[in-house]
Amino acid sequence: MLATVTAQKLRVAHVGLLLPLAFLLFPAHPRWKRLHPVDVAWAGLGAASMAYVVWDFDAFIYRSSAPRTADVVWGSLALLTVLEAGRRAAGWMLPALALLALGYARWGALLPAPWTHRGYGLPRLIGLEYMGLEGLFGTPIAVSATFIVLFTLYGAIVDASGAGRFFLDFSFAAVGRHRAGAGRTVTLASFLLGGPSGSGVATAVTLASVATPVLRRAGYDREHAGAILSAGGIGAVLSPPVMGAASFLIAELTRVPYVEVIRWSLVPTLLYYVSILLMIELDAARRPPAEAEVAGRPLGPLLRQGAVHLLNVVVLVVLLVLGFSAERAVLWSMAVAIGASWWTREDAVTPSRLWRALEDAGRRLVPVGLTCAVAGILVGVVSLTGLGLKFSGILIGMSGGRLFPALLATAVVLLVLGLALPVTASYVVAAVITAPALTQLGVPEPAAHLFIFYFALLSEVTPPTALSCLAVSAVTGGNPYRTMWITWRYALPAFVVPFLFALPGGMALLLVGPWPLVVLSTVTAVAGIAALVAGVGGWWGGPLGWPQRALLVLAGLALLSPVPALDAVGALLAGTARVSAGRWKTTQ
Repeated sequence: MLATVTAQKLRVAHVGLLLPLAFLLFPAHPRWKRLHPVDVAWAGLGAASMAYVVWDFDAFIYRSSAPRTADVVWGSLALLTVLEAGRRAAGWMLPALALLALGYARWGALLPAPWTHRGYGLPRLIGLEYMGLEGLFGTPIAVSATFIVLFTLYGAIVDASGAGRFFLDFSFAAVGRHRAGAGRTVTLASFLLGGPSGSGVATAVTLASVATPVLRRAGYDREHAGAILSAGGIGAVLSPPVMGAASFLIAELTRVPYVEVIRWSLVPTLLYYVSILLMIELDAARRPPAEAEVAGRPLGPLLRQGAVHLLNVVVLVVLLVLGFSAERAVLWSMAVAIGASWWTREDAVTPSRLWRALEDAGRRLVPVGLTCAVAGILVGVVSLTGLGLKFSGILIGMSGGRLFPALLATAVVLLVLGLALPVTASYVVAAVITAPALTQLGVPEPAAHLFIFYFALLSEVTPPTALSCLAVSAVTGGNPYRTMWITWRYALPAFVVPFLFALPGGMALLLVGPWPLVVLSTVTAVAGIAALVAGVGGWWGGPLGWPQRALLVLAGLALLSPVPALDAVGALLAGTARVSAGRWKTTQ
């Protein structure tokens, strides 16, 4: 007989497991090598604050409108331990924002219009944040306790099955025999490995340990090697079928099946990787071809030996398309990954490997889960005080009711948030305060959330705090800040992409609309990215002058627009740039 666990009990248990792990895995002082009584005390306090919820659960949930003194005490301790655990596991910025939000909820009556509200006492805040499903145990932690925990485990099992090595070997065999082969290989491997893992930093660091010597032999210096690894790894967060943790939040907030989010992300993912690959090709064109050739194993024997590693991804996609829930689909995919790993003894997921995968998944989950928990506190305050509507009104007023300035302002907000917040946290914060404004200005809800998600992702490659670049630089030995700037240059054309599907007519790039329009929009968008890369990089079969570069940038922007007439203008400008470039080189 199957028992049903209520949503609130599941979420409380999830947080109750995350809190002790956070305090035991991330000690208060980095010099504490062993368990310290202070950390053990924090862990026990966090666990006890969650145990209090389920101790007398049926009576507890009915007291949320009038909490007792004990409820307020334990609720305050729960919020304190969650904020401290979030600070240790994911950095201080999001907990600081959550504290600021709680202060705003408590003393908002002291602020001037339009920020003012009547203010809420501590019992009301505890009732919302700790005793219901709108704050700490709200949508973000619900997604963490269901989708994220399963997909994190799936990524760890795929890693344990030897798929990462196969994806790298496959990438070498498929695209390695070319002057840009090393860069192509790393980018393709980032997509293949990052798709199941959904973790940008983990993908980049995993490949860096293997691919850095290859990139160095191919003629890349440490910073350019790190930039290719970082840019490709961050793309993993955008890549189906798993994407990052924020993608599950998109599905929850837009109330659509997860497979719909995958469909929306296909063309944006294509445009991101096209941008990276074209920048790699441009760099390779400037170096002697002999320096960059990388050999790989023959493709045929490699596929016969290791193609079983692709089965779990195929099963996941097929089951999602057939209408299976994401949870059931990923459980079957994990089973297939474990079974297929026994094709060769070398890759078999034995009990010891499975245990290591579980441990690895737990370590990966703690920062993401606590980010969701702290974000839930913030979302609860936004809901209680109406801050989202206030901010939306301010944003619309600042933009004069015009869409493009509002999109620019949202992009700036996300890039600033991304200086200190990971992708998931940036997305959650921006989604609750800016998405309503964008939808009021006519942006379809899917496009508004994808715009926010895309810029939250791009903040990961924006100096001066790009986490992926910092992590990869520790492996490559390159200067982290120079690596950040080169990574930013690789990804620069991709910064235009989110505006495409947020502007009128751009839903075709999310595969929504008539298929002829979808195909035309996708083809012209790829051509626009190519023109932008050539213009920004100053190379099209040879060096370009500034007039040709300016023409190509304008051509790229015109081709990227969803208006057919502008596509024609873009094609004309690109042709003009090409002809004038040929004449300019002839006169040199």
